[in-house]
Amino acid sequence: MARKKRRRPAGRRAPANPNPVTPGLIGPTRRVPPEIEAPEYAVRGYPANPPTENPVKDPETLERMRLAGQAARRVLRAVAAEVAPGVTTDHLDEVAHVTSIEEGGYPSPLNYHGYPKSLCTSVNEVICHGIPDSRPLREGDIVNCDVTLFIHGVHGDLSETFLVGEVDPVSRKLVEVTRECLYLGIDAVRPGEPVRRIGQAIQAHAEANGFGVVREFVGHGIGSTFHMAPNVPHFDDPRATMILEPGMTFTIEPMITVGNWRSQLWDDGWTATTVDLSRTAQFEHTLAVLPDGVEILTLTPEEPQPFLAGHDRSVWPSTLPTRTGVSVA
Repeated sequence: MARKKRRRPAGRRAPANPNPVTPGLIGPTRRVPPEIEAPEYAVRGYPANPPTENPVKDPETLERMRLAGQAARRVLRAVAAEVAPGVTTDHLDEVAHVTSIEEGGYPSPLNYHGYPKSLCTSVNEVICHGIPDSRPLREGDIVNCDVTLFIHGVHGDLSETFLVGEVDPVSRKLVEVTRECLYLGIDAVRPGEPVRRIGQAIQAHAEANGFGVVREFVGHGIGSTFHMAPNVPHFDDPRATMILEPGMTFTIEPMITVGNWRSQLWDDGWTATTVDLSRTAQFEHTLAVLPDGVEILTLTPEEPQPFLAGHDRSVWPSTLPTRTGVSVA
């Protein structure tokens, strides 16, 4: 994968954002002990072949994915507890890396298509795939932390957007509505229905609240393969015709914007921002389709599972607390 030597943001500037995120220094890539089981791309930096894994998982694989998802949730909990003004995103990456290894897992982003870190940290107008660096978080920022952990031969993938201290009312509403979009998207999952239903639910709620939905990045199937079928658009995409079946595992990860939903890339080839530099938020879970409900795989056992049969669909899991205890729900 080609890389440019310098890391700089795209040239567009929005008058409404006088303080856009600028890149800091990227520290050295952290090492993983050789005894940790690693995904097949860990050494060479890219998957060997197009994915052939079945989107429908057998019971044994689903059990391994539950364990992976629970471990990934614990990693994200540790990262969230460090979010505060003055903390660098590189420190958050260190926490994710160390905690992943303590869990016995490999941080899935590390060297995936050459990605240099163990965590994605996307601040303010950064939609996704922000590379942790020396920039300290500032009072009023919002930051999405995206954890994926490879353990027991499978991946668990989730993210939340955190408030850094006190934020402005529009940013708080953005984060709240994005969280709602995630759970309304999960609520739309039904065996026998097309993937399209998920995006319809998300787009309707986001736009009813005056926000936009990013199109360029989508949810994805997951298992022993990091990214595979099905693609899960977060908007009403008539091409999303795959029919959901019991045993399917995939992520839903809506990226919602205050302004324009279109994206642009920094020169690092990873960091995607809104074209108008308006703020954006994201929440994500890995889930499994069941015959009579949906299981969120990236929760720990004590958290509610609102979409299992017979459970209260209005009681959603709480967001994880930051160092200062700031949370949207």
